[in-house]
Amino acid sequence: MIRAYTFLLRPTARQQVALGEMLRDHCSLYNGALQERRDAYRHASKTSVRYGDQSAQLKDIRAFDPERQGRWSFSSQQATLRRLDKAFQAFFRRVKAGQTPGYPRFKGVGHFDTVTFPKDGDGCRWDSTPHDRQTRVRLQGVGHIRVHQHRPVQGHVETISVKREGNRWYVVLACDDVPAQELPPTGAVAGIDMGVAHFLTTSDGEHVGNPRFLQAMADELTGAQRHLATFPKRTRQRTKKHRAAARKVAKLHGKIRRQRADFHHKTARTLVRDYDVIAHERLGTAGMTKSPAPKPDPDRPGGFLPNGAAAKAGLNRSILDAGWAQFLGILANKAESAGRLVIPVDARNTSRTCAECGHVAKENRVTQAKFECTVCGFAANADHVGATNVLLRAGLVHCAAA
Repeated sequence: MIRAYTFLLRPTARQQVALGEMLRDHCSLYNGALQERRDAYRHASKTSVRYGDQSAQLKDIRAFDPERQGRWSFSSQQATLRRLDKAFQAFFRRVKAGQTPGYPRFKGVGHFDTVTFPKDGDGCRWDSTPHDRQTRVRLQGVGHIRVHQHRPVQGHVETISVKREGNRWYVVLACDDVPAQELPPTGAVAGIDMGVAHFLTTSDGEHVGNPRFLQAMADELTGAQRHLATFPKRTRQRTKKHRAAARKVAKLHGKIRRQRADFHHKTARTLVRDYDVIAHERLGTAGMTKSPAPKPDPDRPGGFLPNGAAAKAGLNRSILDAGWAQFLGILANKAESAGRLVIPVDARNTSRTCAECGHVAKENRVTQAKFECTVCGFAANADHVGATNVLLRAGLVHCAAA
């Protein structure tokens, strides 16, 4: 199996400066390569510049600017050029598919946060031995950086990435041939229904509360964002106070993100430990959180009718705060590692279908929490009914009965 390990770096003050310079120079290389592609297409009879052409120029670029480009790993710079090439490939793929394309953009220094080393030992080295408390990673141009390795690394290290999040630095190891750690069978199966009132409900009737991390930090985050917005645009990124205000907003978002990920990991681990097979709804979060289309008012040219956008915005915020997509991805990874099975099923009408007689109607869902069938009168918690229907659609009812 392929697994990624993320560890916190503990660089010295000098190493932090060097890491920042590494990101800055790779960002400059990315933007320069993007500018070359734009200029070639606009001014050279729509000539296309590809990755191979730009990679062949790296040797001359490093010789021309040894202070900023020549000091870093050649393979990491190739990875930065591949990153740009993938962005263009995705752009052309969306154009051909008739989707809304997004042309690759120039990266600001504050938005270019990752440098990748494609091979362990080529410009980087993961120095770690079992039970070693002094784990370090060596980066060309930076040196040996201490790593807070909170768990052992299994498998073979393929690629190493250095990532910045606010004032923190992380190393991400992509490992291959990671052995599975199968758990003993429990003989239990479950369907889960994702929600907003409850984060999830199992077919056994157990509710897992929604922590609402974004809502809990809303007041503090709003105050920080308002303070950041008070700076006029002409002085942004120029004053020490503005940079401090931006760092505070980023710090709060980082805390929310880490809290949410920790909750997802713990919840997924509990499900994988307790059940052999887990069925869940196949959710399209992007479509569910899409803003409603405007409704032109035929009686008022240029006017619009109410379309419920304000109410939908609140629901969208709650869905994104819950982070269903991230949780289901974590659940699938943990299940694979533990030898469990995860089954996605069609999510349509799971909370409107009677689990007793199969009648489907929106009137069955009386309120957010109450379900009452209009045909047979079966009444239960709506989320519990949804989880039971997920279990039925996965064909696991006979397994649960056995």
